[in-house]
Amino acid sequence: MMGGDRMTVLSAVTVVLLAACCMASAAQPTVELLWPKGAPGAKGDKAGDKPSLRVYLPDKAKATGCGIVICPGGGYGNLAMDHEGYKVAEWLDSIGVAGFILTYRHSGTGYRHPAPLQDAQRAIRTVRFRAKEWGVDPNRIGIMGFSAGGHLASSAGTHFDKGDKGAADPIDRVSCRPDFMVLGYPVISFTREFTHVGSKNNLLGKDPSKELVELFSNELQVTPETPPTFLVHADDDKGVPPENSVVFYLALKKAKVPAEMHIYLKGDHGFGMRKTGLDSETWTVRCADWMRSMGMLGGK
Repeated sequence: MMGGDRMTVLSAVTVVLLAACCMASAAQPTVELLWPKGAPGAKGDKAGDKPSLRVYLPDKAKATGCGIVICPGGGYGNLAMDHEGYKVAEWLDSIGVAGFILTYRHSGTGYRHPAPLQDAQRAIRTVRFRAKEWGVDPNRIGIMGFSAGGHLASSAGTHFDKGDKGAADPIDRVSCRPDFMVLGYPVISFTREFTHVGSKNNLLGKDPSKELVELFSNELQVTPETPPTFLVHADDDKGVPPENSVVFYLALKKAKVPAEMHIYLKGDHGFGMRKTGLDSETWTVRCADWMRSMGMLGGK
């Protein structure tokens, strides 16, 4: 090969590599602080005092206009960011859904109620407020949570408001009601024999009032205004028994809220996006089918 030809080939390869790098860079998620000037009740200026969203936007060619705030589990004491966060966002990207992983405050960073719910509500408001910028339909914004993150997601779906029209912050003027919920092996009740005590204590403390315990037993808070919900659990879950999903499903049915529930024979607790070889891995297919049937993946 002549020297000039070799240089031409090398230049072409360089251009291709640079273009690939640029495309990869453009696809990288960004991180957005929920309160750039400081979260309400912040106890310091460390990373754990600054709730945020990690934003994953699908390619415009496959984007459906649907967006989901993702709440990883962790017993309100830490966050299972891999199989209940990053990998969930990657799956949502594959079906054209924008994913917003919520890094919320919890007891591991020195916070109890009301901080986690404040963060979840702010996350929904933020996605709705910036919907046009992020290519999301403001009427197709869901929330998804796993284990204690499922409790947080179900709290957002049962404790919401339409926004404060007189608020100085324009984000606070926006509704924090999710349009739908996806709950994976969620903690739901704080009043039953199947309560996940660790999550309850981390969120409310070891001696909460009866009124507060009942307020965040979310099966007791379902109304006809509660968003449509998809639930998934495993029958052999000993960490958070499937009765949590069952009581929430029954409350939804009583309130005539559209709901679908899948309880797999095996899966244990925390299967999320892990590869287990069990049927519970197929929950993502069932979930996508449900979102499609609810009109959430119907395009812009």
